[in-house]
Amino acid sequence: MTAPKPSNPPSVRRALLVWFERRARPLPWRQNKDPYAVWISEVMLQQTQVDTVIPYFLRFLQAFPNFKSLARAPLERVLELWSGLGYYRRARNLHLAAQKVVRDWGGVFPSRYQEARLLPGVGDYTARAVLSIAYNQPHAVVDGNVARVVSRLRALGGNLHQQKFRHALTEELELIFSRRQPGSFNQAIMELGQSICLARAPKCEFCPLHRMCQAYRDGVPEAYPEPRPRRASETRYLATIVLWRPRGSAGRTTAQRQAPKPEVALGLGFDEGLMEGLWNFPAAFGSSPGEALRRLEARVKKMTGDNVGWRSQSGIPRPLAQLRHAITYRSILVDIYVAEVTGSIPKDRLRWFTTSRLPRSAVSSLARKIAKIVECRLPIAQ
Repeated sequence: MTAPKPSNPPSVRRALLVWFERRARPLPWRQNKDPYAVWISEVMLQQTQVDTVIPYFLRFLQAFPNFKSLARAPLERVLELWSGLGYYRRARNLHLAAQKVVRDWGGVFPSRYQEARLLPGVGDYTARAVLSIAYNQPHAVVDGNVARVVSRLRALGGNLHQQKFRHALTEELELIFSRRQPGSFNQAIMELGQSICLARAPKCEFCPLHRMCQAYRDGVPEAYPEPRPRRASETRYLATIVLWRPRGSAGRTTAQRQAPKPEVALGLGFDEGLMEGLWNFPAAFGSSPGEALRRLEARVKKMTGDNVGWRSQSGIPRPLAQLRHAITYRSILVDIYVAEVTGSIPKDRLRWFTTSRLPRSAVSSLARKIAKIVECRLPIAQ
C-alpha cells in the first residue's frame, strides 16, 4: 500500500485547527475539559450519533455530576438513564469504572495511559481521547471518522480491519497530528468526519482540506475507505409474552387499583444472556416460531406455575402481533403473545410495571416497542 506524495503536513494541520476554532459545534461536553464529562461523552458517542447523545448526556450529568455520585448510584438507576442509547454494556462498565476511580484514584480520572486502560470499558481509543482532550497529552485517536478523513486525504486503500491499512493510516496521521494542541486536533478531525467528510455524499466544497485531498482531486472520495466485509445477518425467531393483570387484582393498593394504565410483568435479562440488567418481557429464541413458542411456554410455566391464561384459539396460543427487531447481526422475527395472570407470581422472578412507567425504567428498546404495540390492545386497556 503506497500513499501518494504527502501534502504539506503543517498546512493540513493548520487548516484543520483554524476550521475547528471557527466552526466547532457548541456541544455540552466542550464547555470545559473536566475529565469526567469528557469520559462520559466519549463512551456515549461510541456507535451513537451526536444529536442522539446530547439529551442523554445532559440528563446523566444532572443525575451523576461526578465520579462519586455515579459510583454510589444503584446500577438500575444508571441503566434507567441509559435506556434507549443501546449497547448497555457501556453503562455497566461506566458504573464499574467510576467505582474503581473512586477506590483507586480518589475520584479523579487517571492521567497516565496505562492506568486509564485498567478501567472497565476504557480501550485504546477512549483512553487516548480523554487524555488528549482533558489533559492535553499527545495521543492521536483513530476511529471510523478519523480513518475516513485520513484515507481520503492520502487515498489509502483498505479498511480499519486490515493491519496493513491501520499501519499506513497511523503513519499518515502522525505526520499531521498536533502535539501542541492534541485535544483540539482530535476533536477537529473527528468533527470533520462527523459533519463534512461523510461516508455518503461528503460535503467536499465545505471541507477545509479539500484542496489538499487526493481523493477529492481524483473525483472519488466515496471510494475511501473501502467497505468492511459484513457478517452475514442471522435470522432468529423469538416468542415473547405480555403478562398482565386486571386492575382489581388482589394484593394491590388502592393507588395501584386506580392506575390509569395496565400493569405488565417484566423480568431481568433476556434469552441467551443478552441485555443483562435490563427489564424485558419474558422471551425465548428458537430455530422456528414453533420451537420459540414451546421454549417460552416452558419458561412461563416455570416462572408462574399454572397461574396464567393465554390468549388462544381452540386452545392454541395465538400471537397478538408481530414485529421485526435487530440485535447486532441478528435479524429477529418476534411473535408477541398475551396472557392474563390469574394468581400470584414470586416477586424474585418478575416485577410489575404500569405501561406509563416503562419509558422511565431500565427496559430494553425491544420492550419499549412491544409495550407501544400492545398497550391499546390489552383487554384492560379497553
